[in-house]
Amino acid sequence: MTDNSMVVKPSGGLTTDNKTSTLASRGLADLYRLKEVESEIIISHRQLDIWYDEGIKYFKVRDYNNSIILLRKAADLGHIGAQYSIGYCYGKGFGVPQDHEQAVAWYRKAAEQGHCWGQRELGNCYSLGQGVSQNHELAVVWYRRAAEQGDVNAQLYLGISFETGEGVLQDHEQAVAWYRMAAEQGDYHGQFRLGGCYDLGLGVPQDCEQAVVWYRKAAEQGHAGAQYNLGLCYAGGEGVPQNHELAVVWYRRAAEQGDANAQLYLGRSFASGKGVPQDYEQAVVWYRKAAEQGYAVAQNHLGVCYASGEGVPQDYEQAVAWFRKSAEQGDEVGQMSLGYCHHYGLGVPQDYEKAVVWYRKAAEQGYAEAQYDLGVCYANGKGVPQDDEQAEAWYRKAAEQGHVAAQSNLNG
Repeated sequence: MTDNSMVVKPSGGLTTDNKTSTLASRGLADLYRLKEVESEIIISHRQLDIWYDEGIKYFKVRDYNNSIILLRKAADLGHIGAQYSIGYCYGKGFGVPQDHEQAVAWYRKAAEQGHCWGQRELGNCYSLGQGVSQNHELAVVWYRRAAEQGDVNAQLYLGISFETGEGVLQDHEQAVAWYRMAAEQGDYHGQFRLGGCYDLGLGVPQDCEQAVVWYRKAAEQGHAGAQYNLGLCYAGGEGVPQNHELAVVWYRRAAEQGDANAQLYLGRSFASGKGVPQDYEQAVVWYRKAAEQGYAVAQNHLGVCYASGEGVPQDYEQAVAWFRKSAEQGDEVGQMSLGYCHHYGLGVPQDYEKAVVWYRKAAEQGYAEAQYDLGVCYANGKGVPQDDEQAEAWYRKAAEQGHVAAQSNLNG
């Protein structure tokens, strides 16, 4: 029998008991190390968030230099909010020289990690060709990624892409779908555009009542275009009972925000006395505001006021000045008015040839009154060689639009 007590085990060998003990010790060490790593990661993430939060605080008080320092620390270590914010600073030139290529680089880092604002802004860069070659298809790709995360501005931009057919096949139904998503989140641009789709029957059956619903939602949030359109609905009785007083209320709200269309229509309301007491001086005030913004139709209206002396002292030279501004922008009524002044020597020396130039410009745009007057010039040989055939041709164009005097000349 062997005496086990005398057996000598090989040097450095392990018994079953001490092997188990050693493995357990190593496992505990690994576990402790894993916990230390996890703790370091948590601390690291917390530090990134601290840098980011402090950077945003500096940004809000316009201390862009300190903001950039902290945001870049966080961004360099992968904080997606900081990456987006650094991109924004480069895009706007806050705390760094404006650099659209750098903006794109940082937006892309954030976008590829799923940051919806970064995705949206990267889409904008592709749409505008800022920092990258313009590419509407890629703009749509990034808008869609952000929109599907619920970003309201991306939903709006994606709707516009479908409406205009930029980057995707034009699809008004898809435009409506994305506008509706933005609108239902309370975005007044989306509400305005959705109202416009109902108003015009684009992507949905035409429904003036629904148009009014969405215009009103946007208008009550202060959207000037929606306020103006809501005024038009009240003036025309479309989707609501006709009410000129309420039309004026909404025109005024939009006009006071500088909307040129609303300023023109508010001026017209004062000139006609619809919804307000007739007041030519107030009409001139609002025409002038729109005219000074370069709105050609308002410029012609203001010229008419100077020519007629309504709301201002009569002044043909001023009338001509405003007619010319309108005419040179291609407004057919302004062209006709300027031609008339040259024809009769109102505010300018009489000049039949110049009258014909402006009558022709308006006539070629289909303006019946100008077509008739151009016919008169050919019939009488004023500003052009006398030509009965040309006279008849222009009378006919005007007559086909219902111009009574042109019809009479043809029948006579």
